[in-house]
Amino acid sequence: MRRTLLSGWFSFRDGEVTAGDELALRRVQHALDAAGLPYDTAWSPGFRPDALHLEEVDPRWYEQLVFVCGPLHGPQIEALHRCFAHCLRIAVGTSVIDPAASAVTGFHHVLARDGAGHRVAQDLAAAGHAALRGGRRPPVVGVVLTHGQREYGERRRHDEAAGAVTRWLGTKDCACLPLDTRLAPDDWRLCATPEQLDAALARLDLVVTDRLHGMVLALCAGVPALAVDPVEGGAKVTAQARACRWPAVVPAGALGPAEFDRWWGWCLGEGRERAEECRRRFREEPDETLTARLTALLADAAGAAQCASTMTMPRPTIGSRHDEMDP
Repeated sequence: MRRTLLSGWFSFRDGEVTAGDELALRRVQHALDAAGLPYDTAWSPGFRPDALHLEEVDPRWYEQLVFVCGPLHGPQIEALHRCFAHCLRIAVGTSVIDPAASAVTGFHHVLARDGAGHRVAQDLAAAGHAALRGGRRPPVVGVVLTHGQREYGERRRHDEAAGAVTRWLGTKDCACLPLDTRLAPDDWRLCATPEQLDAALARLDLVVTDRLHGMVLALCAGVPALAVDPVEGGAKVTAQARACRWPAVVPAGALGPAEFDRWWGWCLGEGRERAEECRRRFREEPDETLTARLTALLADAAGAAQCASTMTMPRPTIGSRHDEMDP
């Protein structure tokens, strides 16, 4: 049976792979599978190094070339026409910017989603989205890391901790969102108020952090926090986890996939309920120890100042203005 090579901007070494590109490709693959038509897919070596790449392909293996999604322009597509000159070449789900461009006219058929002379069609990614892996969505993970805190001196393991965490996260099937507890009203990338940050945290499935407030604010939102203490021997992250009765803390001396995976599974399971318990406790039974001590100290100081002021006030003597005042 005649074999087809599926290609697109996701195939070029210097191209890019977008979520829309891959969903469009999945839709085409699904259609060919349903029709019983054999095909191979060429991927960029920068995105999928273990897959089939254009550089490895012998054009004689194929009778058809299909280009999926994206704009039809540029020398990369023109090179495909030359390399696969003997093939039936079809573009599908693409945008036609210049109908006279050789990147466009080189195709025998252009099944465009938009462009001059073409009827607008729904993007292939819309149908491809319906076939997302069984409808299961990976967890959304907020990542709150710091490379600072120089005050810990030689005990700092912040760079090591951040490196271990980010390398490990790269192996997980999850959507990572970098977040920061810093507030800035003049930088759209940062929240301007605690309420804005809380709104973002509350929509997450998990927070991975080496910051004290990354952990505490996640728990305030009822979201499990996989906390890493980046200080050798433990410091404020470990201490605060103890105060919050939160067990998911990885010490600087235990960094690694095994320990991360253990707490990852716990956080996405039992940890959800435990985080919600923390949220309720913070709201309904706030720990007022520090504020009570503060107000007591300030009250004592105010009382002492008042007493000192009274003791130093000059006492009236006989013959003073006080004796001369009318009764």
